[in-house]
Amino acid sequence: MESAASPSRSGMKRAFLRTGALGLALIAPSVAVAMTQTSAGAQVQLAPAGNDSKTEKEDRREGRAANDRARPDKDNAELLEEMRQLIERLEARINRLEAEKSAAVKPALPAGETRDANAAAPSATPTPEQTSALSEGVSKASDFFRDTTISGSVDGYYGYNFNRPVGRINLLRSYDVASNSFSLNQAVVSVERAPDVNAGRRFGMRLDLMYGQATETVQGNAANEPRPQVYRPLWQVYGTYVAPVGAGLTLDFGKFAGNLGYETNFTKDNFNYSRSYFFNFLPFYHFGLRAKYPINEKFAVMYHLMNGVQQSEDFNKFKSQQVSLILTPTKKVTWQVNYYAGREQRDLAPQLNPTFTSLPTQPGLSTDFIRPEPRGRFHALDTYVTWLVTDKLTLAAEADYVINRVQEFSPPSRVTGGAAYARYQFTPKFAMAGRAEYLSDRGGLFSGVTQALKETTLTADYKLAEGFLMRGEWRRDFSNRPFFLTNTPGVLRNERKTATLGLVWWFGKEGGW
Repeated sequence: MESAASPSRSGMKRAFLRTGALGLALIAPSVAVAMTQTSAGAQVQLAPAGNDSKTEKEDRREGRAANDRARPDKDNAELLEEMRQLIERLEARINRLEAEKSAAVKPALPAGETRDANAAAPSATPTPEQTSALSEGVSKASDFFRDTTISGSVDGYYGYNFNRPVGRINLLRSYDVASNSFSLNQAVVSVERAPDVNAGRRFGMRLDLMYGQATETVQGNAANEPRPQVYRPLWQVYGTYVAPVGAGLTLDFGKFAGNLGYETNFTKDNFNYSRSYFFNFLPFYHFGLRAKYPINEKFAVMYHLMNGVQQSEDFNKFKSQQVSLILTPTKKVTWQVNYYAGREQRDLAPQLNPTFTSLPTQPGLSTDFIRPEPRGRFHALDTYVTWLVTDKLTLAAEADYVINRVQEFSPPSRVTGGAAYARYQFTPKFAMAGRAEYLSDRGGLFSGVTQALKETTLTADYKLAEGFLMRGEWRRDFSNRPFFLTNTPGVLRNERKTATLGLVWWFGKEGGW
């Protein structure tokens, strides 16, 4: 109650001082007049002692009277001005004292009580405690955004297929799927807060949202996803923990990009605009657990335990595994070897969502078992190497061997082949790159028919500004059998030529994403 009553007492003090000051202001002129009149009377009483004539005495008396009348008026004005200035100084001091006392947050008054109307409003100046708390909050927010990377990318293109295919479709393309159309390849927003063991933070996370034509290829395919629309915008979403084991065991859980094959999801991180056959064939992403441990500066090991190839929700009861060895013998050479094994056939018939549920559960979840259950294995051996020959010239190569069986003793389907890459940076803004690729598809595991596919690609890069890339490309695909669409339905050709102009904007994370 003491603190609640203090504003009332302060108001009473200020009212008392005001009343006293005003009283002094009113009394002082009266006292001054009285003193002046007394002084004038004394002078009148002393006047008869002189020898002046009556007229001179009367003249002097009238002059003194006039002076005496003017002097009190002047003295009163000066006194009133001094009183006014005193009152203003007292009020300013009272306001200052009350503002300092009221700076702290006032407690709520009990019901039925009100604050003194004359109490000063709280000061806008924050207290030291408030300033300290505000500074701490700003510091934490600054630290968060300093350690958090927000990135974005817009990737669009115009492509033309000289076969003028029916439906303006480019077969066996993962991203640049449309011909004679302005298209959005992908729009990406990424938020990443990586662990920082040196700063005492072993946890981190990453979230990538992706939209555009690429989404339908890499994460919207009902051939692998039981319910593709549920996870469609989520390109990557995983949490990270660096366990205090030796040099640090990095553990990721969630949905993450696959690392089979040399090329990646983001156009800016590749040599060419279009992707290779093997990028389109090998797993785009996985959902599960990923572990990485650096044995030393030149050798690291990775292990994956996951649902399967491009399966955010598993469509069978088997869990796939992958082991990767990453070697860096020199600063200019990086070599990676990957082995993947799993069962990549459904054991449940798809019940695509949206639809009506057959059971009281979420749509798209099936209980329709396939008999006999497919028990065949999928094996992939993939390796690629990168060599920085000079600061301007980079060479890379990839080789793959993939085999799959539907049942344990079924005839196998195989995909074998490889790709070679070269890129030369002529100037800081201009570069050229080339790719040559061969893929043998026996049993139609990749393309649906048995054939030998080849392609050559020439790409020119021009960096208009930091974070803005223009990429032009000429590509020729050919096969040992008629496969590629033409402008006549049912008529196929052995080859296809395409020209593409791509524009890529990005900001945020430096280096490869």
